Amino acid sequence: MHEIDIFSSPIGLGHVTRDIAVVDEFQNMNSKFITGVGASKILEKLKMNVKNVYNPPEFNVESGKLKNSAKWLWRYYQYYKECKEISKKIIDEDKPELIISDEDFASISVAQENKITNVLITDILETKFTSGFSSIIEKKMNKSMKNMIEKSDLVIIPENGDNDGNIIRTGPIVRQTKFSREQLREKFFFDKKTVLIAIGGTSAGEFLIDRAIKEIGKINQDIEVCVVAGPALEKKFENIKNLGFVENLHEYIFASDVLISLAGKSTIDEAKCYGTPSIFIPIKDHFEQEDNAKQEGFVFEDINRLNELILEKLEDKRNARKTDGAKIAASNIEKLIKA
Repeated sequence: MHEIDIFSSPIGLGHVTRDIAVVDEFQNMNSKFITGVGASKILEKLKMNVKNVYNPPEFNVESGKLKNSAKWLWRYYQYYKECKEISKKIIDEDKPELIISDEDFASISVAQENKITNVLITDILETKFTSGFSSIIEKKMNKSMKNMIEKSDLVIIPENGDNDGNIIRTGPIVRQTKFSREQLREKFFFDKKTVLIAIGGTSAGEFLIDRAIKEIGKINQDIEVCVVAGPALEKKFENIKNLGFVENLHEYIFASDVLISLAGKSTIDEAKCYGTPSIFIPIKDHFEQEDNAKQEGFVFEDINRLNELILEKLEDKRNARKTDGAKIAASNIEKLIKA
């Protein structure tokens, strides 16, 4: 049995959910996760091997807009240095054959310094959070990121496209379910048109929950509203079904008729895979979410026409898109061990 350590960024839940999808496809791997906060909670619920050691800085979001991005970037740099010390200690103790990093660049750096076979899973090849003087720091960080990418034994990008050198584009990496949609609807007691609102692993999407509930209340249809508020937001919302924090969001997405969500890449991929009509509202000035949303035809200002969009999506047909991204990723990772 091959021993591998998986360092999964706990900034949001999308990193760990796609890592779970990859691990589910492994044939002869003994995997240990290193992550933190909400990501650790998902793994603990699934009874997977995890060390809860990371505590990332939170985004400051007001009325749906990202604030103080330069300050966040500085806090992230301090967090990176802490993660490097943590990952070095764990790697020295575990002596894994292989390290997988899902946008945890600290562990990739340590792996490369110690000449350990390493795999990077990432959506982005550079960040664009800041402008002006503070962008000088970000440019240096992007240069370091580029060097790590070039030195990685394998870089997996979960999107469609051509491979290039050590970069493999696998297509979306999505968790699978053993249940049919009808079985899931029965399991979750969904017996009406169901609108699911999900905001991921932080409290940054509270603005979207509040606005979506308000707009759905104006619709003259018998609709059930369910909210997955995630691990960071304990607030209970009135006149809807509060689901709290779930480890199987992909199944709730599959069972729902419409999804309203922030524009995280993994949530978008799961919705498209399961064919659920969706509305993706990005955090304003969050470059990654804005890029993701734009590709799906949405912008932050669409929050002002949620009522119209919800009515449209309730009439849309489902259009499932099969993906083998997780299998392709797992196969290529296993080849590194066997080489």
